[in-house]
Amino acid sequence: MICINNLKIVLFFLLIAVIAQGPAKVYAQSDDVSTGIALPINVEDKNVKNGDIITVTSKGYRLSIYAYDPSLYGVITTNPAIYLREKNSSTVLVISFGKALVRVSTINGAIKKNNFITSSKILGVGQKADVNGFILGMALENYSNSNPNAIGKILVSIDPHYNATFIGVRTNLIENIKVVAGAPLLSPLTTLRYLLAAIITIISFILGFIYFGRIARTGVEALGRNPLASRIIQLGIVLNVVLTAGIILIGVGIAYLILIL
Repeated sequence: MICINNLKIVLFFLLIAVIAQGPAKVYAQSDDVSTGIALPINVEDKNVKNGDIITVTSKGYRLSIYAYDPSLYGVITTNPAIYLREKNSSTVLVISFGKALVRVSTINGAIKKNNFITSSKILGVGQKADVNGFILGMALENYSNSNPNAIGKILVSIDPHYNATFIGVRTNLIENIKVVAGAPLLSPLTTLRYLLAAIITIISFILGFIYFGRIARTGVEALGRNPLASRIIQLGIVLNVVLTAGIILIGVGIAYLILIL
């Protein structure tokens, strides 16, 4: 009995010693506590708020300022479950994976549970994502407000990445190039994927138009030499046009697979 009591005393003092060590701290979960590990980040902007969205720029960490920011990093949290902080540090705590409260608006429509959340044109504030692009994560709560400029907070599963699940939504090549150009700190692998996809798309269009030009010229010449076989020649031209379209579609399909895999 005495040994058991001594063991309890030793364990109690060990727990006190661990807690006193800092700087890592662990809290019991509550509704407003973020999960995951929050890291100290030096954010350039002043007067940042709990739930602000942070992005990476060539000048450092800043509040997001435009929609579908390709360099989304995470969210500021003031009540993390676990965090690391240097003593006397002026940094803020940012979580880049886990669950956290995020400041959002209805500037792009009401938010439903399981909607994707991305950055918006409102400084540090998120919105519903409805086209392919970079997202912050997935909404775990609903949010609606008739005033699109009003700011609320919802719990979001944080996982910044490129999303390409909106199959029915069209995005053009110029928009994709603008997205890549706006992300100077993308990883080399991500940059290579975009570059390779763009090259394949451009080459497929060039090859398709070159092939189509040759078909059109040859077809016109054949019709001039043998007008009696016009129906057969026209059928051949149509088949070759379909083949040209197939070449372009195959190139675009390969580029799309490179982006989503």
